[in-house]
Amino acid sequence: MIAEVFLPVGLAFIMFSMGLALTLDDFRLVASRPRAVALGLACKMVLLPLVALGAIAIFRPRPEFAVGLMILAACPGGITANLLTHLAGGATALAVTLTAITSITDNVTVPLVVDWALTHFLGQAAPVDLPIARMTGGLFAVATLPLLVGMAINRWAPRLAGAVRNPARHVATALFALIVVGAFASQWNVMMAHAGEILPPAIAVNVVVMVSAWASSRLLGLEPRENIALVLETGLQNGALGIFVAATLLGNQAMMVPSIVYALVMNVSAIVFIGAVRKGQRAVRSTG
Repeated sequence: MIAEVFLPVGLAFIMFSMGLALTLDDFRLVASRPRAVALGLACKMVLLPLVALGAIAIFRPRPEFAVGLMILAACPGGITANLLTHLAGGATALAVTLTAITSITDNVTVPLVVDWALTHFLGQAAPVDLPIARMTGGLFAVATLPLLVGMAINRWAPRLAGAVRNPARHVATALFALIVVGAFASQWNVMMAHAGEILPPAIAVNVVVMVSAWASSRLLGLEPRENIALVLETGLQNGALGIFVAATLLGNQAMMVPSIVYALVMNVSAIVFIGAVRKGQRAVRSTG
């Protein structure tokens, strides 16, 4: 029931609520802050899959978990990253721009990465009969289309968008939590049986990509607010989409376990990071 009905509907609403906060002006940030956007996209679309692949090579989880980790790595950022960036005092516009771009390009990147992962890790056992078109169509229907609808309402009915934006964000956050908790409960036995197999690579991927995003943004001399946005955008993935791809499009319950575990890991690390940021901000204010 969760995978067949609630998951796609919930994910569609999450993406719709994100669209309510987006305008075409958000995409113009690409021209005004090209280094920050380019680095963010490189971290999301290149660094993350490569780190996931490295973690798989080191920890050697079972093939289904390996595919699941690659699915997660190919997913875009989520509404949680935008919200936490705002709460941490980061560059929210940058976070929104990166989420929007990767949420649209995932129609191409996710199917390609997943198709490669299925063939590479499962070989002949992979469901290679699954057409790329089917996965692309599914992603467009539950992710990109609702996002575009939300943006259209924000553009053509701004009063309506403004009235429902905050309530929709709260509902979307609750839906994300319910999706993760529901998937967590349904796969509790599998996760307990293989916790030592999937938890270490999930933690490793999360820590490495967040530290790498922080170091690379500092190296390029980006503003502190942009640094915060890049770290959270890189570390926080759209776990609901990863669960949807594994459970609904691929019909493999084991493949959604990495997304469930990573969702828990990323929220813990995000809280720790935000705590450190706020502590640093308080220290700066006290010395100023």
